[in-house]
Amino acid sequence: MHIAIAGNIGSGKTTLTKMLAKRYGWKANFEPVDNNPYLADYYKDMERWSFNLQIYFLNKRFHDIVEISRSEQTIVQDRTIFEDARIFAPNLHDIGMIRNLEIRYKRIAEFLDLYVLAVVFTDRYAGIDDVRNGHHDL
Repeated sequence: MHIAIAGNIGSGKTTLTKMLAKRYGWKANFEPVDNNPYLADYYKDMERWSFNLQIYFLNKRFHDIVEISRSEQTIVQDRTIFEDARIFAPNLHDIGMIRNLEIRYKRIAEFLDLYVLAVVFTDRYAGIDDVRNGHHDL
């Protein structure tokens, strides 16, 4: 089974992923931030590198989905391909950082909609820091 955690930066995705994995004995799959060939360039020039970064994430996360689908384990993932395809890329397009959101990219996003069963969306709440500091348990 594949459980996807979605949410904005700082909303508690990683914390929730760790808690669920620990509580239920699931395997946690975290978003890698090392070895991304576009991330530094993206933060220097978002308009220039937004599309490249989204394609990189799409490719990386597609490979994650393939690996997860082959696993017999229950895997809980703290960032998903669905957010890139349905939230981040369209938002970057809407604010002018991706000039043309290619029709092929949109078709890929539509294809991904066939795969998703459920995504848990986190929203930062007042007590997340207490959970992160071990003052509350799942």
